[in-house]
Amino acid sequence: MGYWNTRGLRGSTFEEIINMTNDMYRQKGLAMVQKIPTPIKPIKIDSKQRTITLAYFEQKSTVDYIGIVQGYSICFDAKETSAASLPLANIHEHQIEFMKDFENQKGIAFLLVYFTKKDECFLFPFKDLYYYYCMAKNGARKSIPYEAFDQSYKIQNGTGGVSLHYLVALQRYLVNLHKERESKEA
Repeated sequence: MGYWNTRGLRGSTFEEIINMTNDMYRQKGLAMVQKIPTPIKPIKIDSKQRTITLAYFEQKSTVDYIGIVQGYSICFDAKETSAASLPLANIHEHQIEFMKDFENQKGIAFLLVYFTKKDECFLFPFKDLYYYYCMAKNGARKSIPYEAFDQSYKIQNGTGGVSLHYLVALQRYLVNLHKERESKEA
């Protein structure tokens, strides 16, 4: 999620690409995914420029996006990093709890993670995120290494007439999830 500081809103380009993708998905009847706005409280406003120069978040956010894809309820957060790993400090405890509760209700939660230096984006399932989160809580590393991102969930840019076609990676994940569930039941 982008945040406000004196240099403006950061992290918004990745979200804008996701927003365009979600608009295309809706137009094509593939999915209905909405950006969840985080309410802010303006403190200082430059009346000449008509811009907010200082603000704070009124409440904790949940995740960046929530919606439905072909009958599956989904929620996800968009994260980007210039490092060779995703710092867990970028993911807040209330977001983890929201995604955990969402999955407990049979929804599908995940992250879309963009590695800026590699120009690569991945779908990262909540179960994997939760593993690293719990490990960090118990003293292990405080980031998720690039190598932990499953290459089969890599999102190809510009395929299917969509800027960031994450539904392909989501479909692969769902197939794998169903296989896991079937093997546990057998």
